[in-house]
Amino acid sequence: MQQHQLATLDYVVFFVYFLIVAGYGIWIYNRKTGHDGTLEGDSKDYFLAEGSLTWWAIGSSLIASNISAEQFVGMAGSGFKIGLAISAYEWMASVTLIIVATFFIPVYLKNRIFTMPQFLHQRYNGTVAMIMAIFWLALYVVVNLTSILYLGAIAVSSVSGLNLTFCMYALAVAAVIITLGGMKVIGFTDVIQVFFLILGGLATTYLALNLVSEHFGTTGVVNGFNILMGKANEHFHMIVKRDDPNYIDLPGLTVLLGGLWIVNLNYWGCNQYITQRALGADLPTARGGLLFAAFLKMLMPVIVVLPGIAAFVLYRENVFGAAEFGSGADLNPDRAYPVLLNILPIGLKGLSFAALTAAVVASLAGKANSIATIFTLDVYKKALNVNASEKKMVAVGKITVVVAMLLGILIAPHLGIDKKGGFQFIQEYTGFVSPGIFAMFILGFFWKKATSGAALFATIGGFLFSIVLKFLPGMTDLSFLAPFGFAVKPEGSNIYEIPFLDRMGFVFVFCIVGMLLISLIQGKGLASPKGLEIDSSMFRPNRSFAIGSAIVLSIITCLYVYFW
Repeated sequence: MQQHQLATLDYVVFFVYFLIVAGYGIWIYNRKTGHDGTLEGDSKDYFLAEGSLTWWAIGSSLIASNISAEQFVGMAGSGFKIGLAISAYEWMASVTLIIVATFFIPVYLKNRIFTMPQFLHQRYNGTVAMIMAIFWLALYVVVNLTSILYLGAIAVSSVSGLNLTFCMYALAVAAVIITLGGMKVIGFTDVIQVFFLILGGLATTYLALNLVSEHFGTTGVVNGFNILMGKANEHFHMIVKRDDPNYIDLPGLTVLLGGLWIVNLNYWGCNQYITQRALGADLPTARGGLLFAAFLKMLMPVIVVLPGIAAFVLYRENVFGAAEFGSGADLNPDRAYPVLLNILPIGLKGLSFAALTAAVVASLAGKANSIATIFTLDVYKKALNVNASEKKMVAVGKITVVVAMLLGILIAPHLGIDKKGGFQFIQEYTGFVSPGIFAMFILGFFWKKATSGAALFATIGGFLFSIVLKFLPGMTDLSFLAPFGFAVKPEGSNIYEIPFLDRMGFVFVFCIVGMLLISLIQGKGLASPKGLEIDSSMFRPNRSFAIGSAIVLSIITCLYVYFW
């Protein structure tokens, strides 16, 4: 095995990459401000890059912000442990992006909505908006920012041999520098980030499959892929069976019919961090960007899941020792991608390392910008300083970026993110609030009778019900749910637990029913005066978007049929 450090050529490749990104970012920033800072005080330009991003910049920024250590480290680790089934998150996201582009984005743009709390204020009332702004800020800092930062630092440290704490600080500083330039700088530098991300990711997959084929006495990536399917056939099924120990993470058919839709629709359609990229564009441009992101999303399992499966086969063949992954109860699947990077040849290792670092930095920058946007526009401007000038809001946004990153550095080491499995950690703990948020949004969009009281019920009641279901197995026997597949015993446990995706499905139904009843009682059957402006013509796609969407849906269908 190669040492966990970079050679001189790797450092050269790595630093050349960052010089290119930094130089391009400075050029974009100077062009934006006209060299004299005249637009520096424009908060909408800073937070949203209003009217500036092209469809390819929007799509690239969506993917660069989405793909981070949770995919390169966490999802590759899930590929090692579970297999191709974890790709459901990516392939169903492609479908979700089309749904969001068709039905969600037109509503936001028609009603001039720029932040998610603004939507809640406009549709419900200020109380709902403020509660959710605080919820989102806490979630983004405590779960998302910290997990991206910590998993990213683990990966960078594993490859480079640098101290973990130093890596956290270095990633945070790089992300802050990019974020301080505003959304336009983030959006256009993300185009370069995605290029290197995909190039480096595909190179790693190519080398991993070649390594598998060479280990078994042959050559070529096609042979390597065929060997993987033969040696780890159980890792190439999209639907996990009930007797599989991974069923609790991906509970069979309910992945296709239940909770995973809530995860995806909430993430891609009701998430400031993501939708912010499209909210400053016109509808055709925004839809084009989301469709481009859907095509890129289909590639991600090739880049992150296949290397994880390759690492699993090579680990089972004793190519990697216990020192790399651990063994028994200490086996850490999240080591899969960093271990593979360490066996890449000099130069290519630097490129792949740059791609991984780019993904982490871009995701941190996007998350920090969203935190700053929500705090500045929905908390500071509305509750702390209603007369704040544009320049003052931009300054507050920049301070918020720095404070959020410092909090992330302080909190991240204490959450046990590396013990649970990074990808599952993020999905499960985000899932405590996702069902209530999505219920509140979907009824707020399309049912004018939904009331603010019902929205508060979904916000608070959904969160509390999620907690109850999380701890219910320790208080009562849930074996009666086992015949339906809604309760399983995790490995090493005698207690039946509800898979967290099913738990989210139950909470979502609970929130929808509760909102319907409360709205009908409170509103006495009348439409809310705060109903959004919606007409059917908003949802009509243009020809190119319809054709592209049909291609994506056809490919996803074929993949599921083949790997069922």
